[in-house]
Amino acid sequence: MIQVRIWDWPTRIFHWALAILIVALVITGNVGGNAMEWHFRCGYAVLSLLIFRFIWGFYGGHWSRWRQLACSPELIRQYFKTSVTYPPFLGHNPLGSLAVIAMLALLTLQVSTGLFSDDEISNAGPLVSLVSGSSVSLATSWHKGFGKTFILLLVAVHLLAILWYLVKKKQNLTLAMLKGDKTSATPAQSSKDGPANWLLAVLCILVSAGLVYALINLGATAV
Repeated sequence: MIQVRIWDWPTRIFHWALAILIVALVITGNVGGNAMEWHFRCGYAVLSLLIFRFIWGFYGGHWSRWRQLACSPELIRQYFKTSVTYPPFLGHNPLGSLAVIAMLALLTLQVSTGLFSDDEISNAGPLVSLVSGSSVSLATSWHKGFGKTFILLLVAVHLLAILWYLVKKKQNLTLAMLKGDKTSATPAQSSKDGPANWLLAVLCILVSAGLVYALINLGATAV
C-alpha cells in the first residue's frame, strides 16, 4: 500500500477552521445579546474562508481543485448502480462532491443573507442600509429559518456519512483529514504540500480577508 498526500495543509486548516466557526455561529446565534458581536465576527471569518476555498479550488493541491469534484447526474447515477464496482475514491466520490458543493453554496448564501439581516432590536448586518426593508425582511427570514435548518441538516448528514464509512467500509475519513494522507493500492498523484503552497495559501487568505473587510464597510460608506 502506498501513502498518498490527498489533503494539503491549507485545505485541512480550512476544513477544521470552518467546522469550529460553524459551531461558534450556532452557539452565539442562539445565545444572542452580547454574543452577537462574536456571531458577526465568526460570520466574517466564514465568508473569508469561503472566498479562500473558491480561489484554492483553482490553485490548491491536486485533490482540492474543483475539477476533482465530479458530480454530474450521470456520474451519480452510475455510482449508485449496484452492477458497477468502483475502486476506493482517494478524493471525494460523486455523492461526496455534490455534498461539498451544496455545503459551500449554502454557507455562502447563509453568510451573505447575514450581511443584510436585522433582528429589529440591537443587531443589524453591515449592508442593511444598502437594500430595501422588504429585502432585509426576506434575508432575515431565510438566515434565521430555512438557511440555518438546511445547514444543520447537511452537517448531520455529513457526520452520519463519516460514521457509515468508518463502520461499514472501515475507512477513517476524519483521520485522513487530520493527517492529509490516504493509502492506495496503486500509484496516484499526490497533492503538492510544501512551503511554496503554504505561502500561496497565506496570500489567498489575506486577499479573501481584504475583500470581506472592504465588503462590510460598504454600508458604512453609503451612510
